[in-house]
Amino acid sequence: MRVIAGKARGLPLVTVKGDHTRPTTDRIKETLFNILQNDLYGIRFLDLFAGSGGIGIEALSRGAAFSCFIDNDRSALACIRKNLSFTHLENQAEVISADVLTGLSRLEGSEPFHIIFMDPPYGKGLEHLVLEYVASHRPSFADTQTLFIVETTLHADVSGLTDLGYCLYRVKEYKTNKHVFLTMRSPEKETL
Repeated sequence: MRVIAGKARGLPLVTVKGDHTRPTTDRIKETLFNILQNDLYGIRFLDLFAGSGGIGIEALSRGAAFSCFIDNDRSALACIRKNLSFTHLENQAEVISADVLTGLSRLEGSEPFHIIFMDPPYGKGLEHLVLEYVASHRPSFADTQTLFIVETTLHADVSGLTDLGYCLYRVKEYKTNKHVFLTMRSPEKETL
């Protein structure tokens, strides 16, 4: 795994040993960031279930001003910190050691993130928990301009996400998984 483009282009990244994480492949990461390329400069990026941090680091390399990484696995956290140090991007990053919902609660009061990316363990409904938390709390770190991206299995049913108060913006399918792009509906629009 490596940084695909930007100021840290070509630098290799360490990954968590074992099979309890699934780093996003370079090909899928490149496709994702080709979609996002015009929306990265100067943004705040949040990487949930961050694993080795490859997605948030790619965002920083391509011009994001700040990335926050949340994971609760010690090996993953060590990889994130090592990768940030090796790419010289640690001054633009925050690493939170916590389960995702606790980590999100710690972000209350912070500025909104422009993009929130999550790649939770498949088949556990964790993306629903995160999106339900955000929709019900309307925290300061997310607003109607925030783009949510969920990496999930190709056959995962995402229809229930719109019931939580999100608009389905786009779905990009790959061989075995997909990226689901969502935005929050404005409370004002919901009452019209």
